[in-house]
Amino acid sequence: MIEENFLEVLPENFRHEKSFLINNKLTDFKKLSQLSDSELNNIQNSYSLCTLNNLRKIRAIANFKNDLSITPYESYLLLHCGIGSIKSLSILNPYDLKERIGRLERSLRTKTQTNITLSSLKDWIKKANQICKSI
Repeated sequence: MIEENFLEVLPENFRHEKSFLINNKLTDFKKLSQLSDSELNNIQNSYSLCTLNNLRKIRAIANFKNDLSITPYESYLLLHCGIGSIKSLSILNPYDLKERIGRLERSLRTKTQTNITLSSLKDWIKKANQICKSI
């Protein structure tokens, strides 16, 4: 995935956040993953159409992409399954995560665009565990 297109994969409900970040040249996922809560608050205060919740989701997607080397689509899927941080991913087992993804697909009555296997979920969790242990 090209870094310039990182924000382009976000859904329409992120349009205000995307426009602010693009206008302020914050399109690099590495920079986005390093934003602090106070910086997110400053963004929200300076551009009132941005919501803090969406800014945190963008940061979480950037963290997943940066730390786990997964696509933004896969990162967004993790968020929809209730996993918002590397730490919350590290405490899961791959079978529970696969079940959560399946439950999400059934509730949406659709198949996700990603081809996620149990071995890839194990890899994500293993990387998340290594990151949590190194902190």
